[in-house]
Amino acid sequence: MPKLDIIKEIYDTVEKERISKAFFEGANIVLYTTDREYLLNPGEDIKKAVDLLKKRIELRADPAILKSQKNVEESIRKMVPEEAEIRDILFDPARSVVVIEALKPGLVIGKEGSLLRQIKEETLWMPNVRRAPPVKSKIVDDIRKVLFIESEYRRDFLNNVGHRIYDGWTRNKREEWVRMSFLGGARQVGKSCLLLQTPESRVLIDCGVDITDSNNGYPFLDSPDFKINEIDAVIVSHSHLDHVGFVPYLFKFGYRGPVYCTEPTRDVSAMLLIDYIKVMMDKRKDPVFSMDDIKEFIKHTVTLNYEEVSDITPDIRITLYNAGHILGSSMVHLHIGNGLHNILYTGDLKYAKSLLLDQSETRFPRLETLITESTYGGKDNVLMTKKESEDMLVSAVKETLENKGKVLVPVLGSGRAQEVMMLIEKAMREGSLPVHPVYVDGMVWDITAIYSAYPEFFNSHLKKLIFHMDLNPFLSQVFKQVGSAKERQEVIDGEPCIVLATSGMLVGGPSVEYLKNFGDNPRNLLLFVSYQGEGSLGRRIQNGEREIAFASGENRHEVLQLKANVVTVEGLSGHSDRKQLMSFVGALNPKPKKVIILHGEVSRGIDLASSLHKAYRIETVVPRNLDAIRLR
Repeated sequence: MPKLDIIKEIYDTVEKERISKAFFEGANIVLYTTDREYLLNPGEDIKKAVDLLKKRIELRADPAILKSQKNVEESIRKMVPEEAEIRDILFDPARSVVVIEALKPGLVIGKEGSLLRQIKEETLWMPNVRRAPPVKSKIVDDIRKVLFIESEYRRDFLNNVGHRIYDGWTRNKREEWVRMSFLGGARQVGKSCLLLQTPESRVLIDCGVDITDSNNGYPFLDSPDFKINEIDAVIVSHSHLDHVGFVPYLFKFGYRGPVYCTEPTRDVSAMLLIDYIKVMMDKRKDPVFSMDDIKEFIKHTVTLNYEEVSDITPDIRITLYNAGHILGSSMVHLHIGNGLHNILYTGDLKYAKSLLLDQSETRFPRLETLITESTYGGKDNVLMTKKESEDMLVSAVKETLENKGKVLVPVLGSGRAQEVMMLIEKAMREGSLPVHPVYVDGMVWDITAIYSAYPEFFNSHLKKLIFHMDLNPFLSQVFKQVGSAKERQEVIDGEPCIVLATSGMLVGGPSVEYLKNFGDNPRNLLLFVSYQGEGSLGRRIQNGEREIAFASGENRHEVLQLKANVVTVEGLSGHSDRKQLMSFVGALNPKPKKVIILHGEVSRGIDLASSLHKAYRIETVVPRNLDAIRLR
């Protein structure tokens, strides 16, 4: 339906003279009024409009009648009980929204929303409540505040997104077709990037980097298919750099459209992108994008909850589902046209419950084409069970600590780090591990702060610990932040301990500094818990390399003779193993007609495709980078 028809339909349904203006907020619609009485009691007007259009419609106060921010903040702090522990109150004046960050958001909401209603009645601002991270992090605070710095720009941007969705077709519609081009992540792990094209829309799905490839680590954006000025939307499945690491580059070269993802994905992505710049600078390389480009990425995000249906172009509708991989990770369901074609892009998925998350979803409204990963898709990629993995980790760590050694766990900042933190905290609390300090270095601490702010994304057991037993494992006293080079040296010189540090593949960051200092001692342990990319130092060590050269200045190297014990615990991976991938496809409802295999080493992808075809009689494809497939 064209935009003017939508607004006209709304105006025909409500008391038009009491509406001062109407704006789109992406696929949603916001009406503003200068009439206080109508704001607080619109009767059935808004409900009738929602029932008619099947769109989310919200009524807010026109900024012209809002009370001052200073008075509103004072009023809110008086109304909300101190036990809620308000951390911050942020104002979005162009949209008439006030965001209240509190450690206990339920106390801000009040019984059945009573306190929120009171705040709205007394201040006229629309209150939104957000859980403040119990783990303090200035970087997290700064990331979230970017959304409020340019309130009017953000309002106008969201309005433009709505216009793109509702103003009707802008390109010539000659016939119905769906085409997918693979600009990265095909027959490899790294730089995932897909381009979805229809006669009307151009949507980029993920845009990552390969941190192990210093020469060809970026997607093929020089493909003839890709024209940045034609991109309508970007979708990010999750926050790992191989899926989001090149998105700021799009903004560097002029993209100003929406980026769709979950809230945790937005926050963690920003953190890892900041760290990516730092790592490049530490290696004396020019970063491919700047902090300003990361801020533009944050400013242009449109966050969605799981199973929230939203139009993103005139002919594409998106729904995100839990992928079970890391916090906020999503499988992307795309409904194209009026029932023309339905695609599920899994991104990285875990079809098994972990210490943190529920397993990936398998039920969808419709499904014709499945695009999935094959990181552990080879016939021999059967991982240990969760219990076997946990027992192996605890045993290796315990033996090292008892021998007065130190444990280095290189971790991805998001996912395995928090999983290992949970496991170690539980083992120390229950006595199966002796209590020792667990030092958290690199971006892990700040990302864990984000994890602690989104417990609603955790599995039911962990939510119960946090909400009903007031036992948040991330707040345990065993965890110590390493915030400077001086503190890092104190850990290196100190007593036996456990260190969790980025990067997880030993391609830079503090984990490499700890390796240089821990690696020559046979009492110490190097413990791998996540996938090690081809060509990474981590993979080379797994393959037996024990003489390691590190650059130590211009044309100079220092050589480490690695004597520390090396243990790999693959069962803690956030990826599904071979059995889980086969089971996931078998459990899908409805069954797809075509399966496209990505995100895996060549042999693993081909092997998984062959097995899926034999087991389920489904057409399977393992494309190469720069291939394009017509899906409909």
